[in-house]
Amino acid sequence: MSDYPRPPFPKQQQDLPGSFRKMDPRPDHGEDSWRGANRLAGKVALITGGDSGIGRAVAIAYAREGADLALSWLNETEDAQDTQRLVADEGRECLPIPGDISDPEHCRHIVRQAVERFGRIDILVNNAAHQRLFERIEDISDEEWRHTFATNIDAIFHLTKAAVPHMPKGGAIINTASINSDKPNPQLLAYATTKGAIQNFTTGLAQMLAERGIRVNAVAPGPVWTPLIPASMSPDQVRDFGANYPMKRPAQPVELASAYVMLAEPMSSYVSGATIAVTGGMPMI
Repeated sequence: MSDYPRPPFPKQQQDLPGSFRKMDPRPDHGEDSWRGANRLAGKVALITGGDSGIGRAVAIAYAREGADLALSWLNETEDAQDTQRLVADEGRECLPIPGDISDPEHCRHIVRQAVERFGRIDILVNNAAHQRLFERIEDISDEEWRHTFATNIDAIFHLTKAAVPHMPKGGAIINTASINSDKPNPQLLAYATTKGAIQNFTTGLAQMLAERGIRVNAVAPGPVWTPLIPASMSPDQVRDFGANYPMKRPAQPVELASAYVMLAEPMSSYVSGATIAVTGGMPMI
């Protein structure tokens, strides 16, 4: 716990969506630390936002646990290529599918590509997200509000609707919610609202798909050191990011990966409709 970086961090800023390669300190996605145990051997996983941050950490863990992957990302090609390299190093297949998930047709395209390559989808990780901070509601444009919803919650609906017919009994859907689902940051009004919707979608869908043998759960992270931070926050906010949490630091992406592996593995067959909080000791409410 004490080995991970703590604020204050160097002041830094990037353009959205950001790159982990430009961050100081560079995030730990488990590149050197995750050791697999074949918990997902033979599985096929589709992960959105798989280039960096939580998605990259999950991709590394899943590959080392024996899964083949389809990875979706927006336009962070160099980050995504590095993630692909690490997956290939484990002898696992990795299908890259770049593009904008705010477009419903692209969501359907992602699923079609994954099914054409692998024949099925065992695990769907709806992880990609967009966020920006605003001090006043008047500063949130209609376009920004619509884009946040289209990326963060509408895409989950479109991806899930397309994927479910290709998911066998025992399949798992894992959605990335947030501590903002229950404890919204007012500066992240649009983002926090979508995260609340994701949590509600998760619990409702879990009931809808239970008879089909597909489990649906969510992971609710607290502050995580990902490219979204320097790409959406001011340098002063980046400097102190995570300092107000009980552990006095943000999580590293690798610290989220175990929750996604647990929710995906067959041994978690009675876990559905749950939200796993990974918040460094901060209560969700």
